[in-house]
Amino acid sequence: MSQYPVQKSSEEWRAVLSREQFRVLREAGTERPGTGEYNKHKEPGVYACAACDTPLYTSSTKFDSGCGWPAFFDAIDGAVERREDNSGGMVRIEIVCSKCGGHLGHVFKGEGFKTPTDERHCVNSVSLAFKSQ
Repeated sequence: MSQYPVQKSSEEWRAVLSREQFRVLREAGTERPGTGEYNKHKEPGVYACAACDTPLYTSSTKFDSGCGWPAFFDAIDGAVERREDNSGGMVRIEIVCSKCGGHLGHVFKGEGFKTPTDERHCVNSVSLAFKSQ
Protein backbone atom coordinates (compact mmCIF):
# COMPACT_ATOMS: atom_id res chain seq x y z
CA MET A 1 0.00 0.00 0.00
CA SER A 2 2.81 2.37 -0.83
CA GLN A 3 0.38 4.85 -2.39
CA TYR A 4 -0.86 6.10 1.00
CA PRO A 5 0.80 8.95 2.95
CA VAL A 6 0.62 7.09 6.29
CA GLN A 7 2.87 4.03 6.08
CA LYS A 8 3.49 1.41 8.78
CA SER A 9 4.60 -2.20 8.79
CA SER A 10 2.21 -4.90 9.99
CA GLU A 11 4.13 -5.01 13.27
CA GLU A 12 3.75 -1.24 13.72
CA TRP A 13 0.01 -1.43 13.00
CA ARG A 14 -0.39 -4.33 15.46
CA ALA A 15 1.29 -2.21 18.13
CA VAL A 16 -1.28 0.60 17.84
CA LEU A 17 -4.49 -1.26 16.90
CA SER A 18 -6.54 -3.79 18.83
CA ARG A 19 -6.66 -7.31 17.40
CA GLU A 20 -10.15 -6.64 15.96
CA GLN A 21 -9.12 -3.27 14.52
CA PHE A 22 -6.13 -4.89 12.82
CA ARG A 23 -8.32 -7.67 11.39
CA VAL A 24 -10.82 -5.17 9.94
CA LEU A 25 -8.61 -2.21 9.01
CA ARG A 26 -5.52 -4.04 7.75
CA GLU A 27 -6.97 -7.39 6.61
CA ALA A 28 -10.34 -6.13 5.23
CA GLY A 29 -12.39 -8.04 7.78
CA THR A 30 -15.95 -7.27 8.85
CA GLU A 31 -17.36 -6.96 12.34
CA ARG A 32 -20.57 -8.83 13.11
CA PRO A 33 -23.73 -6.80 12.34
CA GLY A 34 -25.35 -5.05 15.28
CA THR A 35 -22.28 -5.30 17.49
CA GLY A 36 -20.48 -2.06 16.67
CA GLU A 37 -20.15 0.82 19.09
CA TYR A 38 -21.33 3.42 16.56
CA ASN A 39 -24.22 1.56 14.91
CA LYS A 40 -26.93 3.46 16.86
CA HIS A 41 -24.69 6.37 17.90
CA LYS A 42 -26.33 9.79 17.43
CA GLU A 43 -24.04 12.35 19.09
CA PRO A 44 -22.92 15.32 16.94
CA GLY A 45 -19.29 15.17 15.87
CA VAL A 46 -16.77 13.68 13.46
CA TYR A 47 -15.91 10.05 12.79
CA ALA A 48 -12.19 9.63 12.09
CA CYS A 49 -10.10 6.68 10.94
CA ALA A 50 -9.22 4.58 13.98
CA ALA A 51 -5.82 3.81 12.46
CA CYS A 52 -4.53 7.26 11.46
CA ASP A 53 -7.03 9.77 12.91
CA THR A 54 -8.03 11.24 9.53
CA PRO A 55 -11.54 12.76 9.66
CA LEU A 56 -13.80 10.64 7.42
CA TYR A 57 -17.47 11.39 8.12
CA THR A 58 -19.55 13.97 9.95
CA SER A 59 -22.54 13.04 12.08
CA SER A 60 -24.74 15.13 9.77
CA THR A 61 -24.30 12.47 7.05
CA LYS A 62 -25.05 9.50 9.35
CA PHE A 63 -28.44 7.79 9.08
CA ASP A 64 -30.18 4.70 10.38
CA SER A 65 -30.28 2.22 7.51
CA GLY A 66 -31.14 -0.78 9.65
CA CYS A 67 -28.19 -2.71 8.19
CA GLY A 68 -26.42 -3.38 11.51
CA TRP A 69 -23.43 -1.13 10.83
CA PRO A 70 -22.99 2.64 10.95
CA ALA A 71 -24.30 4.11 7.70
CA PHE A 72 -23.39 7.43 6.10
CA PHE A 73 -24.63 8.92 2.84
CA ASP A 74 -21.39 10.79 2.08
CA ALA A 75 -17.80 11.15 3.27
CA ILE A 76 -15.73 14.26 3.92
CA ASP A 77 -14.25 15.37 0.57
CA GLY A 78 -11.10 13.43 -0.29
CA ALA A 79 -11.15 11.33 2.90
CA VAL A 80 -12.34 8.03 1.44
CA GLU A 81 -11.10 6.12 -1.59
CA ARG A 82 -13.28 3.68 -3.51
CA ARG A 83 -12.07 0.53 -5.23
CA GLU A 84 -13.64 -2.55 -6.73
CA ASP A 85 -13.88 -5.56 -4.43
CA ASN A 86 -14.47 -8.98 -6.02
CA SER A 87 -14.24 -11.01 -2.82
CA GLY A 88 -17.01 -13.25 -1.57
CA GLY A 89 -18.24 -14.14 -5.04
CA MET A 90 -19.75 -10.70 -5.69
CA VAL A 91 -18.71 -7.30 -7.01
CA ARG A 92 -18.87 -4.48 -4.48
CA ILE A 93 -17.26 -1.10 -3.95
CA GLU A 94 -14.83 -1.17 -1.03
CA ILE A 95 -14.08 2.05 0.83
CA VAL A 96 -10.71 2.72 2.46
CA CYS A 97 -9.13 5.65 4.27
CA SER A 98 -7.32 7.82 1.72
CA LYS A 99 -4.45 8.50 4.15
CA CYS A 100 -3.56 4.99 5.39
CA GLY A 101 -5.54 2.59 3.18
CA GLY A 102 -7.40 1.15 6.17
CA HIS A 103 -10.50 -0.86 5.23
CA LEU A 104 -13.68 0.91 6.29
CA GLY A 105 -16.44 -1.10 4.63
CA HIS A 106 -18.42 -0.87 1.40
CA VAL A 107 -20.61 1.59 -0.51
CA PHE A 108 -24.00 0.54 -1.86
CA LYS A 109 -25.91 2.65 -4.39
CA GLY A 110 -29.51 2.86 -5.51
CA GLU A 111 -31.11 1.20 -2.49
CA GLY A 112 -33.79 3.87 -2.30
CA PHE A 113 -32.80 5.58 0.94
CA LYS A 114 -34.08 9.14 1.02
CA THR A 115 -30.63 10.71 1.27
CA PRO A 116 -29.03 13.34 -0.98
CA THR A 117 -26.70 10.79 -2.62
CA ASP A 118 -28.82 7.60 -2.62
CA GLU A 119 -25.70 5.88 -1.28
CA ARG A 120 -25.05 3.91 1.88
CA HIS A 121 -21.49 3.85 3.18
CA CYS A 122 -21.66 0.75 5.38
CA VAL A 123 -18.74 1.24 7.79
CA ASN A 124 -17.31 -1.01 10.49
CA SER A 125 -17.42 0.69 13.91
CA VAL A 126 -13.95 -0.59 14.78
CA SER A 127 -12.61 1.33 11.79
CA LEU A 128 -13.82 4.57 13.36
CA ALA A 129 -12.90 6.85 16.26
CA PHE A 130 -15.55 9.42 17.25
CA LYS A 131 -14.78 13.00 18.26
CA SER A 132 -17.69 14.96 19.71
CA GLN A 133 -18.31 18.58 18.78
